[in-house]
Amino acid sequence: MRTLFLIAALLCALPSLFAQKEYHLDSPDGKLTVTIRIDKQITYTLTEGKQTLVASSPISVQLSDGTTWGSNSRLKNVSNRKGNEVIPSPFYKRSEIKDVYNEIMLNFRERFSLIFRMYDEGMAYRFVSTGSKPFKVANEEAIFNFEKDYKTFVPYVKDGKQPLETQFSNSFENTYTHVALSGLNPQRLMFTPVVIEQDNGRKLCIAESDVENYPGMFLINRDGKNALTSMLAPFPKEKKQGGHNQLQILVNERENYIASCQPKAKLPWRIVVVAHNDKELADNDMVYKLAAPSRIKDISWIRPGKVAWEWWNHWGIQNVDFEAGVNNETYMHYIDFASRHGIEYVILDEGWAVNLQADLFQIVPEIDLKKLVAYAKQKNVDLILWAGYYAFARDIERVCKHYSELGIKGFKIDFMDRDDQEMVDFHYRAAETAAKYKLLVDFHGTYKPTGLNRTYPNVINYEAVHGLEQMKWSDIRTDQVTYDVTMPFIRMLAGPIDYTQGAMRNATKRCYSSCNDAPMSQGTRCRQLAEYVVFESPLNMLCDSPTNYDREEECTNFIAAIPTVWDETVAINGEIGKYITMARQKEGVWYIGSLTNWDARTLELDLSFLGTGEWKAEIYSDGINANRLATDYKKTVIDIPASRKLTINLAQGGGCALKISKR
Repeated sequence: MRTLFLIAALLCALPSLFAQKEYHLDSPDGKLTVTIRIDKQITYTLTEGKQTLVASSPISVQLSDGTTWGSNSRLKNVSNRKGNEVIPSPFYKRSEIKDVYNEIMLNFRERFSLIFRMYDEGMAYRFVSTGSKPFKVANEEAIFNFEKDYKTFVPYVKDGKQPLETQFSNSFENTYTHVALSGLNPQRLMFTPVVIEQDNGRKLCIAESDVENYPGMFLINRDGKNALTSMLAPFPKEKKQGGHNQLQILVNERENYIASCQPKAKLPWRIVVVAHNDKELADNDMVYKLAAPSRIKDISWIRPGKVAWEWWNHWGIQNVDFEAGVNNETYMHYIDFASRHGIEYVILDEGWAVNLQADLFQIVPEIDLKKLVAYAKQKNVDLILWAGYYAFARDIERVCKHYSELGIKGFKIDFMDRDDQEMVDFHYRAAETAAKYKLLVDFHGTYKPTGLNRTYPNVINYEAVHGLEQMKWSDIRTDQVTYDVTMPFIRMLAGPIDYTQGAMRNATKRCYSSCNDAPMSQGTRCRQLAEYVVFESPLNMLCDSPTNYDREEECTNFIAAIPTVWDETVAINGEIGKYITMARQKEGVWYIGSLTNWDARTLELDLSFLGTGEWKAEIYSDGINANRLATDYKKTVIDIPASRKLTINLAQGGGCALKISKR
């Protein structure tokens, strides 16, 4: 009788066992857990031990045919797997990346799958179509709920006075607002990444990766609650040519869907990075790891490096017998400068093509490109051309073919200023076509990177940063110094930046003023040197003029020698908005850069990563008078102590740069 009772009890329990609606996935080290619940909605919760990092949050994808992935969805089966591989990353902050994770795939009868991955440093999920027909996505719901009214670091779109539906077109360049979740403006979009401060120094960073054939994700706090919600740009419906010098395509009206997708489409990864201290944010690889692998078989022709650049310094050369500007004589002068210092490239920025024509085959008469290419080749320097978006997009194939055959090595493409599906598709087409003709791409005036630099390694750089160009027109209320020690923990987590540092005219807070013809930086000279180490930038500009660099030979030689891609990176210390120190190594030589905000500070650097042996350091540090005269600096050469502890002093808005090599 007892046996019959047990059998009956088991039979009654079987339906509930088979109908399990809760799944758990741990990080490889067992510290983080995501709990996925399947009911009328699909929700997830992210925890670390007893601490809830992301409270129960619904996720779904609404299709235009009325179907919703995540609403009353019927689970078909579940599979788990582990990942453990090494990803080569030749044009990155380290030469290879360990990719170790646990994954769960939930397959649903409504012809979609939901994949969660857990890393020791965070969580990611994505929706994947398993159907055989094209489909349109009306909207995607990605919500991030929190248990408390945490403070955040967010970059709003700049023009927040416009209706939300018009804020999708923006430059993706702004400083950060530090405010509690409840204080976020419900009428302003934020672009990712964003950071949420939690208890005990823990930080979460929301980002995305592998955004292909789909729009990028904005965030908004709709109702003042402890939550962030996704907003994605609908597909353009009506457009017109306009904007900067007729080089943009402006969206007048949008469709009622965000993406038109093909069967088996993979939607982007939604990422929550978990950092236990700020410096972990400054050295995180999740966006790169989650991107699609390289689609370029032969990468031997891809050549990162430095660029002598004329736009920021406004063709500001002196003591020459020609009028500086957009002409061959000026660019030959920049080529000569680049050649003397082993700088790989010179960019011809806006002005070489006839203005207002949006036609890259109409060249101003003052420029003879064929002659410039030949001259540069003699000097072991290559040329990159600036291109406005519409001028490039209207005939990508012909433009790439023609200028590749002429000897041009890449394009700096500008003024996209959108990340709807149409514009994301342009970035992939531009990258693929440029690779076909062995051309580098620097996407300026664009959205943040989402891993395209892994998929197409010829995409060597991205802007989407409030860079030094802002100092040409901003007053001191634009606090670039504080931005410089905030951005590396947030925006740079997504990928490389086209910040364009290297100013030789440097100013304290009292002395700074904007000037287009003779621009200056906020902060000290050594700050500019250190930014070449702190900021990740495989195609890195020297923004100032040859004249100013020739006057500062010691600093120029140091900048010119710094690599732009690395074998190894170590985040030594840092606190968002206050200071940061990064160490990077190439071929056995270490470089260290340290930056502070407007507070002078003393830092002790732990150099234990150097290992054994005897090391010497070439140090560029703020001079004793740098708080008054920002150009004041001193160079010293020392032996690294056996204790591997080194103390540095930073002036207000200051920096320190070191080159460390074996004795």
